[in-house]
Amino acid sequence: MPAPTLQTDAFVLLKRPPADSFQSFSVFSPEHGALLVLQRVAKKSAVTAVPLDLFDEVSLFLESSNQGRTWFVKEARLVTRHATLGRGYDTLVAASALASLVARNPVHEESRSAVARLLRTALASLADGARPDIVYFKSLYCFARDEGYPVKEQWFPLLPDDDRAAVAPLLNRPLSEQTAEPALVRHLQRGLEEYLRSQTEVLLE
Repeated sequence: MPAPTLQTDAFVLLKRPPADSFQSFSVFSPEHGALLVLQRVAKKSAVTAVPLDLFDEVSLFLESSNQGRTWFVKEARLVTRHATLGRGYDTLVAASALASLVARNPVHEESRSAVARLLRTALASLADGARPDIVYFKSLYCFARDEGYPVKEQWFPLLPDDDRAAVAPLLNRPLSEQTAEPALVRHLQRGLEEYLRSQTEVLLE
């Protein structure tokens, strides 16, 4: 019986240390959700598939020997690599936090395409130099909304007036026009996280 195969685009969310000549990754596919992927660590003299890296968007041809519990990379083509994400500490922290958020939570099938768009937009914004704190706050809100939680209807109306006045432009204005103080963004993010912990099944840590 031939091994199952899968062809999909995906985002690399987590990268683990190599073991037994394989590097393992958690990736997110808009069609299939979370996948555990292993790629053989190439010898320096070998010509092989593109080595996957954290935050890459890639097109993968995969094969499984255990009915889809893990997938081996047979072919990989790079779609987008954001080489600048690791150049600033705050940017790297925000990108890692977003990737971990998606990896930690089983995304509902109907939400996968929206989460893929969120990853693509947020990672590109971070790579272009947008403020990491605001990108992550907006991403956290959008992730919860896209997963079906009533953040607009339940969390937002209960905020104090000043916080509501600050949240609206953070969510609606282009990143290039954002001027909120970092302390205010941290305050709003903590409030959103408290709501998500108490009222939803979103896993934050």
